[in-house]
Amino acid sequence: MSGAPTMRAVVYDEIRGTPYVDEVPVPQPPPGGVVVAVEATGLCHSDWHAWAGHDDVTLPHVPGHELAGTVHVVGEGVRGWRVGDRVTSPFVEGCGACSWCAAGQAQVCPDQQQPGFSHWGSFAEQVVIHAADTNLVALPDAVGMHAAAALGCRYATAYRGVVDRARLQRGERVVVVGVGGVGLSVVQIATARGATVVAVDRDEAALELARHHGAAHAIPADPGVDVAAAVHEVTDGGAHVSVDAVGSEQTATAAITSLRRLGRHVQIGLLPAATGRPRLPMDRVIGWELSLLGSHGMAAVDYPAMMALVERGVLRPQDLVRRVVGLQEAAAALPRPDRSTAAGITLIDPRDP
Repeated sequence: MSGAPTMRAVVYDEIRGTPYVDEVPVPQPPPGGVVVAVEATGLCHSDWHAWAGHDDVTLPHVPGHELAGTVHVVGEGVRGWRVGDRVTSPFVEGCGACSWCAAGQAQVCPDQQQPGFSHWGSFAEQVVIHAADTNLVALPDAVGMHAAAALGCRYATAYRGVVDRARLQRGERVVVVGVGGVGLSVVQIATARGATVVAVDRDEAALELARHHGAAHAIPADPGVDVAAAVHEVTDGGAHVSVDAVGSEQTATAAITSLRRLGRHVQIGLLPAATGRPRLPMDRVIGWELSLLGSHGMAAVDYPAMMALVERGVLRPQDLVRRVVGLQEAAAALPRPDRSTAAGITLIDPRDP
């Protein structure tokens, strides 16, 4: 590898191994793809899931899937992008050729790829984006890199979950269980749509941040607290929409049982098979005719409506960013979910040590 160009990246060599910063080969764009010079990337709980072995990754591995930057190298066959373009990308890279992608549903593409999972990710100075004409999103001048990276998987998934999957209406009541990056995104988006939001979390700092971003009620998930009963009380009979932004049997159950009859539940928090199949209150789902919905990112074709709201200041993902760290601090935080998912969103600037 002598003389070959390299870049700095966070790497781990084994599942649950110690991440470290190293010089690795710079990526080359595949046909139809590009290489993006990363200026900001999110430190997300999903990255921890991959490090913990809940996703299949090829080792050694570079994590990272929420990103913003500029096009650095354009691969053969790319039509719509040039070097220097300011861009972001959904974390699900649709193939661009299947019927799902043709229908604008790249987020469920059966041949999808994901940076930080199926290939090396954005905890690096450069990252590959496949099928660039399907997956890249142009950044308006008014949208900064931090706002764009904060959209990442958490904000975009929350937006699709609330707006497109649950079809939240003005005046409805929403409960979100867990107000880390995803949950705070739900709070901000639902509030902007004129809903009344109930935030649930075990961390008082997270609840205070949720109040700051529009939550009308904050319920501590303390031992002995009946979360569902508390939600039913403050919402006059239960929420119209519930969101589990954590991903556990307990949080999913609390969210579902917080619903009123005919309510809609959105599952965003991951429930990996490695943690066991969750027991959910399906008797309540049947008897109250509840709807269970998943939200798995958002296709690039759906970004313009969300991006326009960011550009106008109606949505402000940048306000959810609590800190920006370099690669060394990111490597240290990755194995510690309590450090990588502290209140608000943590971003990484790969250009910093």
